[in-house]
Amino acid sequence: MWDLIESKITDPHTLAFLLAAAGVAATVVAVASPWLQTDALSRRIKAVSTERERIRARERERLRSAQTKSALRAKPSGIVKQLVETLNLSRWLSTEKAKTQLAMAGYRGAGAEYVFLAFRLIAPIAFFLIAAVYSIFIVSWDRPFIVKIGVAIAAAYAGIKAPELFLRNTIAKRGKELERAYPNTLDLLLICVESGMSIELAVRKVSQEIGVESIAMAEEMALLAAELSFLEERRTAFQNLGARTGLESIRSLITVLSQSERYGTPLGAALRVLAQESRDQRMNAAEKKAAALPPTLTVPMILFFLPGLFAAILTPAAIQINHWN
Repeated sequence: MWDLIESKITDPHTLAFLLAAAGVAATVVAVASPWLQTDALSRRIKAVSTERERIRARERERLRSAQTKSALRAKPSGIVKQLVETLNLSRWLSTEKAKTQLAMAGYRGAGAEYVFLAFRLIAPIAFFLIAAVYSIFIVSWDRPFIVKIGVAIAAAYAGIKAPELFLRNTIAKRGKELERAYPNTLDLLLICVESGMSIELAVRKVSQEIGVESIAMAEEMALLAAELSFLEERRTAFQNLGARTGLESIRSLITVLSQSERYGTPLGAALRVLAQESRDQRMNAAEKKAAALPPTLTVPMILFFLPGLFAAILTPAAIQINHWN
């Protein structure tokens, strides 16, 4: 059998056939890849449009309730919503901190809150049952029964913390994406403002252009434009942007926009200074990482690079010495 395989591998016709097959497969993958890729930008922009309609409906409902002193509440639909409202999970599982974290992670609306509450209820129970069944019935673990129950309780605690850890990781990744897109966002906003656009139109234009680099930043700018159009005070829209992102750089931009709105200070000059500061901070962070690189590479070089170097240098000398002896 091995002789047949070796003969096929060394056969030129077989090698030519394999190379042709690999080329055809690579061509098919290259041609089909544009159709297989999902349009994340369109999906997020559609979500932003939905959020904009929700803001519009909320403001209309607020105005209507202010006039008629009554408000209508739509009945929820869906299994998750029914579960949350039947067990009243919003009262004993939901917190304002969790709502803020959901917004910072990019999950908005009542649907995201319902799903989060459902996971906070289901995850500890599922983790407890899986750990208990695995440690008691599946694994032949020679430990007391109380130890196995303790493992199941520890798994239930991990299930309680799992949704929070997921939110923290999502917030961290989204924050890094926003930080990377922040300098270019400032530059685009500065160009739009200095060209004579209003702040609403400038923010809307930036949301359309920055989507190529960062979908999260495009979403935040689109929501800011929507709130600037429908909220009574612009300062509220700026504060909502800071609450959704939770970044110091975004808060600096909010301070500049709020001061310009309140005191009438020139927005273009302030944005130019802020953009230059963001560029300087980004350069300082890059220089700091570059300065910390040599000490970081010392241990990997000692463990991985020097043994191979010594082997390459000393092996020929050892072979020659052994040959002379």
